[in-house]
Amino acid sequence: MAERKIKLNGHPVRADYQSTGTGTEEQSEPLLYWLRDTLGVRGPKFGCGIAQCGACTVLVDGAITRSCVRQVHAVADQAEVRTLDGLQGRGNRPHPLQRAFVALQAGQCGFCLNGMVMGALGWLEARLAAGNRAVPSEDEVEQFLSGASATGPQNYLCRCGTHTRIVAAIRSAAEELVR
Repeated sequence: MAERKIKLNGHPVRADYQSTGTGTEEQSEPLLYWLRDTLGVRGPKFGCGIAQCGACTVLVDGAITRSCVRQVHAVADQAEVRTLDGLQGRGNRPHPLQRAFVALQAGQCGFCLNGMVMGALGWLEARLAAGNRAVPSEDEVEQFLSGASATGPQNYLCRCGTHTRIVAAIRSAAEELVR
């Protein structure tokens, strides 16, 4: 067993993880399994296991990360890992993305929502950090979700067909975040 120390949703945690090999040959369990099975985080979901659907998306040091293919040993000690479980703000008030998804009924089954919310959060925060305070257009959000955007090279799948409401929810949250 190996150990990793991270800051999970703002709280320091330390936990063992399954590891084999050493150095460049090291292999370890996927971050998704470690988060869910060892640390009890339920936001990220297993969807495809090959980084194609986005259900497992988390932010690692602000970077959009598919946790089903990122191995725990590849996450730096002391990394900041953010999941949907810790997204609420002060006083446990829902984050603007959470509020927008609820208000616009952007989910049906809810399976893709973790990925949509966390991916959109990483994308919007990266835009803001780069000085882009414009609310993204529908086309920009659609390009991000489809993986056609240079800043979001991975797609997000919703099998329920709420795509237009998801786009509207991301734009609505962006309006609040750029204020």
